[in-house]
Formats: sequence, C-alpha cells, structure tokens
Amino acid sequence: MQPLRRPDPDPPPTALHEHAAEQLAFIRDAMERAGTFTAVPGWGAVAMGGSALVASAAAALQPSRAQWLAIWVLELGVAVGIGVTAMLRKLRAERSLQARKPLRRFLLAFLPPIWVGALLTVPLYRSDRAELLPAAWLLSYGAAVVSGGAFSVRPVPAMGLAFMALGTVALAAAPAAGDLLLAIGFGGIHIVGGWLVARRYGG
Repeated sequence: MQPLRRPDPDPPPTALHEHAAEQLAFIRDAMERAGTFTAVPGWGAVAMGGSALVASAAAALQPSRAQWLAIWVLELGVAVGIGVTAMLRKLRAERSLQARKPLRRFLLAFLPPIWVGALLTVPLYRSDRAELLPAAWLLSYGAAVVSGGAFSVRPVPAMGLAFMALGTVALAAAPAAGDLLLAIGFGGIHIVGGWLVARRYGG
C-alpha cells in the first residue's frame, strides 16, 4: 500500500505592501500618461525638416533680403500646415479622451515664444539687422519647444535645447552662415528628433 501524497503547498500569498506598491506604480503611470501630451507628430516633424532643407537651399539663392524673407515666411506656412495635419492625424489615431487637457497645456507653453519670435522679425528686418533673424528664430522656437516639451515626451524638450544651443551659436556666427544654421536647426534637428519620437512613441 503506497503512502498518501501530501498536496503541494499553496504558494505564499503576495505581501500586502507588495500588492499596494504594484497598484501605486500602475496608478502613477496612468496619471503620467494622462497628463502628458503624446500626440507630437514624429513623422510630421521629419516632413517639416525636409521642407526646411528645401527652403534653406532656396533662400540661400535669393538675390535680396526681401526675397530671402519671403521664402522663409512661405516655409513657415508649409511647416505649420504639415505639423497641424500630422498632429490631428495622430490625435485621431490615439482616440484619447484625456488628450485635451495636455494639448491645452502644451499649446499655452509653446505658442508665446513663437509669438515673440514673430514680433521680433519685423523690427529686426526694418532696422537692417536681418542677419540676426536666424538666431532670433532658432532661440524663440527652441524656447517654445522646451516649454511645450515640459508637458510632452522626453525627446521634445531635448530638441528644444538643441535649437537654443544652435541659436546661441548663430548669435556669434558670420551672417553668411545663417542659412546653414537654419538648415541644421529646422532641417536636421527636426528630422532627428522626429525620428526619435516616431520610433519610441509612434508616428
């Protein structure tokens, strides 16, 4: 007669403090996602970078400052159109009902420095200091991306800091380097940063 086998002992119950820690971690992650604007368009930024490279090449060939400025104003309209379209597409894809509040925070932080850069363009151009425009644009846009990026994913504020660093270089650079620095900034930084956002957080 074989001895009766004892049933395997039940696994020890999860300690109460471990279960609570797991729940808190889940809640914290959910709150961070709810408060973070994740609809920054990665591939949209790449497309904006591509259009900026074309604009910088075209602007460098213009015979007058007025035509040079007209090229960059046109590029601004193209970039805004690309960015807004890509952002709306990503918002629809995410279908997040909680995206409105982070979007509002992002825009409230992002738009004021852009407005400052736009306002500075007029007096700098009229006073014959158009060589300072690349620095003003890179710095104001960088400040906008840094401040808006505080409510977004990690690569975004890093992009803003790169724009501001390049704008600082532009202040000391020769006027002839303006188009190259704009190409590196609005072209290269957008392409690299947009690729990182698309790779890690979706297009």
